[in-house]
Amino acid sequence: MSSVNDTKFNSAVFLLTGIPGLEDVHLWISVPFCLMYVISIVGNSVILFIVKTDPTLHEPMYIFLSMLAITDLGLSISSMPTILGIYLFNSREISLNLCFAQLFFIHSLSFIESSVLLLMAFDRFVAISDPLRYTSTLTLPRTAKMGLVCVLRGVALIFPLPFLLKRFRYCRANVLSHCYCLHQEVMKMACSDITVNSIYGLFIIVSTVGLDSLLILLSYVMILKTVLSIVSHVERVRALNTCVSHVCAVLLFYTPMIGLSVLHRFGKGSPPLLQILLGYVYLLIPPLMNPIVYSVKSKHLRARIIRVFIK
Repeated sequence: MSSVNDTKFNSAVFLLTGIPGLEDVHLWISVPFCLMYVISIVGNSVILFIVKTDPTLHEPMYIFLSMLAITDLGLSISSMPTILGIYLFNSREISLNLCFAQLFFIHSLSFIESSVLLLMAFDRFVAISDPLRYTSTLTLPRTAKMGLVCVLRGVALIFPLPFLLKRFRYCRANVLSHCYCLHQEVMKMACSDITVNSIYGLFIIVSTVGLDSLLILLSYVMILKTVLSIVSHVERVRALNTCVSHVCAVLLFYTPMIGLSVLHRFGKGSPPLLQILLGYVYLLIPPLMNPIVYSVKSKHLRARIIRVFIK
């Protein structure tokens, strides 16, 4: 057995994987990845700047949008070093400690984003179902507390994972199938019993993504019930139109995330390329598209952005 496989976790490494069979064109593949990262970072930073500097946007809807932008920035920054390292410099090795740190940030930020999307669904529900009490229900202090709870929940649930992984010796093939580290994949590299990690990982998924997506679905059932009771067709369309951006953000986030989780746990016979591509969609597309979708659909935000760039 190789020396890497015989060493303890603090001196071992994992090998990250780009797109198999396309190693000769990695430099060209890095171009669209670089563009996506630039657009994601600039787009989310612009939204944060606009919301922070414009007092008229200091409302719950835009505060939640700022939270979404912060988590998207965090996800981009967490995955960028290893993804671009592979395609630009063919740097595949990552130490276990760095791998554990990366998966902590990726998973915690993902679950924080899930919570923020739930808060945004609640915001739309209150705005449509009880507009007269909207400002009194979602005050800025209450909004800040809700955001803090989202952060604490995401961090607290993921905090044990690196320590659970550190218990193991890694004596199996140390090649990961993605350009970044995920708990559900790293734990399979261990030569120890991973039952605790598997059960805890499933518990986290159910209690965050599962619960949040169910509550978001329930929110939209209530929203549709309220909208259908509105007599005016124009008002119905206007109310539903305020939800389009959020529905897009929900689909962009949950579809690849749930798909990737299902493939890692139950898709043993699935094509490896499908996992790889879904992994890129999961981490790269939501931070890229969220600022674009919200800038296009929100008239107030779009007007402020245009005003800043025209100046």
